[in-house]
Amino acid sequence: MNHRESATSALLVRNIKIFMRDRGAVFFSLLSMLIVLALMLLFLGNLNSDTIVELLAEYGGERDAVADRANADHLVLVWALAGILLVNCVTVTMTVMGNLIHDEEEGRLASFYIAPVSRARITLGYILSAWIIGAGMSLFTLLIGNILLIADGDGLQAKTCLLLAGMILANSFLYAALSYLLSLFVHSSGAWNGLLTVSGTLVGFLGGIYLSMGMLPEKVGNVLKALPVLHGASMMRRVSVQEALSDTFAGLPAEVAEGYSEGMGITVSVNGEILSVSMQMLFVVSLGIGITLISAVISMRRSARDR
Repeated sequence: MNHRESATSALLVRNIKIFMRDRGAVFFSLLSMLIVLALMLLFLGNLNSDTIVELLAEYGGERDAVADRANADHLVLVWALAGILLVNCVTVTMTVMGNLIHDEEEGRLASFYIAPVSRARITLGYILSAWIIGAGMSLFTLLIGNILLIADGDGLQAKTCLLLAGMILANSFLYAALSYLLSLFVHSSGAWNGLLTVSGTLVGFLGGIYLSMGMLPEKVGNVLKALPVLHGASMMRRVSVQEALSDTFAGLPAEVAEGYSEGMGITVSVNGEILSVSMQMLFVVSLGIGITLISAVISMRRSARDR
């Protein structure tokens, strides 16, 4: 390993250690997960469950009301978990990227820039550290969430967890790269914390978590379909709820489950065609790579200008 690669690895390890030593940052990262979970279950959970039960009742026939309620509650719980995973991918990576802002305020970033290491490698060091921690915290959230689902009676299958892990890695990378790009234009911890607060709230709406897609005007929904937040949440939901969706809408026409899926942002359609999970994954990964390259170019141009 040459000294440039060693410098990138050292910066990566340093940033991870700084975050893990900051118990407040770790605590509030977990707290944000718990807050979203509480919002989903206490305020939106019953509303979403009631909507499902009413939808099932509309088709009449002989149905088990107790089983319908249990299936609906489970479906909402799995749907909520997928949304929480996406929120963590955004908020935790942004929290970790706060290290860069702090380094700039303390003058350490300037020292890094005058070292015989390219800004592209410094960029990679910050992005990778945010990616690893963001993905790690989200995977921990997945573990806790699955334990709760198992306690509820039906946990996620191993294959589903593996697919979700891959999606977490993809989304965490995207938002680590996006966080770095944003950090290039923010130069104080106060401004960054304000941006983090706004982003943490905004992601819940952009991902169709606080308000489902079916509750939004069509024009607003079309705007959200152009953003990666919705697609990240959608792919996680789609993988997570497959079994719960089948159990809940068993015995009903397929169109009922399809309509519910689109209304809840489980599936996303463009021009009448439902996007596949692979297409959404490609969109997220490509965007992450593109943003990383843009960030590296901006950093290198600033380096050339500062000389």
